[in-house]
Amino acid sequence: MASSASAASATGSPAASTATSWWGKVRLWWAEFSLQTKLLSVATLVVSLMMTGITFFALNGIQRDAVMNDTRYARDLGLLLAGNVSELVAEGRDRELANVTESFWRSSRSLRYIFFADPEGIVYLGIPISGSGQETPNDLQLSRRLELPAGLRNRPQNPLVRQHLTPQGQVTDVFVPLVRDGRYLGILALGVNPNETALASAALTREVTVAVFISIWVLVILGAVFNALTITRPVKELLRGVRSIASGDFEARIALPVSGELGELLDGFNAMAAQLQAYDAANIEELTAAQVKQASLIATMADGAVLLDAEGRIVLANPTARRLFRWEGRNLESQELLDELPHLLAIELHAPLDALLNGISDSEDLRCSIDDPSRTLRIVLQSVRDASGESLKGIAVTIQDLTREVELNAAQSRFISNVSHELRTPLFNIKSYVETLHDMGDQLSEEETKEFLGVANAETDRLTRLVNDVLDLSRLESNRPVQFEAMALTPALEQTLRNYKLNADDKQVSLRLDVPVELPEILGNWDLLLQVLDNLVGNALKFSRQGGVLMLRAYTWPDSCWMPAARQEESAPHCDLISPLPRVRIEVADTGFGISEADQQRIFDRFYRVENAVHTEVGTGLGLSIVRGIVEKHGSTIHMASEPEVGTTFWFDLALAQSDQDELQLQSDRRKRQELELLEQELSG
Repeated sequence: MASSASAASATGSPAASTATSWWGKVRLWWAEFSLQTKLLSVATLVVSLMMTGITFFALNGIQRDAVMNDTRYARDLGLLLAGNVSELVAEGRDRELANVTESFWRSSRSLRYIFFADPEGIVYLGIPISGSGQETPNDLQLSRRLELPAGLRNRPQNPLVRQHLTPQGQVTDVFVPLVRDGRYLGILALGVNPNETALASAALTREVTVAVFISIWVLVILGAVFNALTITRPVKELLRGVRSIASGDFEARIALPVSGELGELLDGFNAMAAQLQAYDAANIEELTAAQVKQASLIATMADGAVLLDAEGRIVLANPTARRLFRWEGRNLESQELLDELPHLLAIELHAPLDALLNGISDSEDLRCSIDDPSRTLRIVLQSVRDASGESLKGIAVTIQDLTREVELNAAQSRFISNVSHELRTPLFNIKSYVETLHDMGDQLSEEETKEFLGVANAETDRLTRLVNDVLDLSRLESNRPVQFEAMALTPALEQTLRNYKLNADDKQVSLRLDVPVELPEILGNWDLLLQVLDNLVGNALKFSRQGGVLMLRAYTWPDSCWMPAARQEESAPHCDLISPLPRVRIEVADTGFGISEADQQRIFDRFYRVENAVHTEVGTGLGLSIVRGIVEKHGSTIHMASEPEVGTTFWFDLALAQSDQDELQLQSDRRKRQELELLEQELSG
């Protein structure tokens, strides 16, 4: 039973769905027509139905009248014939009865047949039918029997009239009882054809009615077509155009050959659409230009910028933000911001971001740190709302990299701390010895007094050096302009070695100078370069062993590819690629204790001093920081190579004076051409 029901429902479902879809299509088709067309169609339908009903009732009346006329005519005709033949039937004159009947039948074209039946209903005479083909007294008698109502014989003046259809058309039957002197003689039956004139009139009326009905609908259809072409179609096209304009499609136009007021209306619509399109194009250009400006501004911002939508998804991220969070080359659009951030940063940012998304606050400011690489960031979140300030449109996220600022603050704190510490030590020593001399001067011997004064003098010198170094470093970092001039480097090298001659002899360190005879002039500042050489040679001598060697070397580069022994093998093959223009390289090399890898990373930091395993050398820790600043002022970089228990080498390059640089460049080009010519000769040989 269940399966039968399911099968029945499955069978009925397509039919129901088909009917529903058909009805839906009809409703959509009907909805496309305008109200005027719908009213016209309904009015036409009502008029047509009324005309059809009136015509139907008129035809029915005409047909009823025709039937009544045929009935009266047939009854009268039957009564007339019955009155003429009843005597012949009563006397049994069948031949005369047949002749009279035939003459009567032939005289009227409306008669279909004439039958005579005896009281028992047996037909004994019929025209145009007879019982046999021989002319005998009984040739007009038939052996057929009529079944008629029993009460018919009692109403001779009210015959029975009925109608029936035959293959030849409709026939009116009249049954008249034959009564003579109160004696029932039988039945006279006549078949009468309908009135042809009435039939023709009824047919004509029916045809005229159908023609009128068809004409009305043809006129309605023509009127609907005319209305669609002249009114409905332009109105529909205008409606479509208005909808297109409302949706932002300002390219919509209506091209219909319509004149009159509708034509003016369509022309006005096209002109309005053209003006709106021009205005929209101008606005789009302005908006595009504004967007390009905003995008360029955001892209060139030094700070990171990320724009979120109202649900916290990324809409835009500028290159700085991509670099800070390593988003380069990734498609971040529609991605959750918290899913793209480092885990720890996402945890810190979760609560402030939820506060803005839920409308609890309009802005949040937090500082956080990330690793790999280690950075300190300041993240500012600002909600973006509509003009009313009620609806949240998005969130602007600004990321500031405070790493450099934090490092500078830390460096400043360390600098102040180091300077304070360095100043406090000599001042404390000076105060101690001076205070001792002041309080116990009469109790000290002359030698102790000189010793105390010597210590105070040495600490004063140390304090002076520290102050001078700090002032030198401050001048280097103040970006004050430095005057450069062409100068010979050899005298500066020789003067530096002379200054440290006595100290080197005391430590039994050999000072050596390796300078070409024709070393070209360089572009530099004499006083600053002397300070660089003094610091480098002083440090090298300070950390040299007894019996060691301190080498001061200068040569042009890259024409000479000499490098320290530790780097010569790996760098010499590529010396032509290091510096494309000739420069003078200055090297200070010693055979001292060397510098460890850990110390090499911080050797140029301020107040950093290297303490070897043997002793601690006295110094301010600012010498190499000053050297780096002076070398950078000369447009170069200080380098070093060191190995513990082997030695250390510092070197830097200086630009040549312009005349010497041009001459060396010409010599280098000439030498290269000669080498190429020799190579071509070898290849040809």
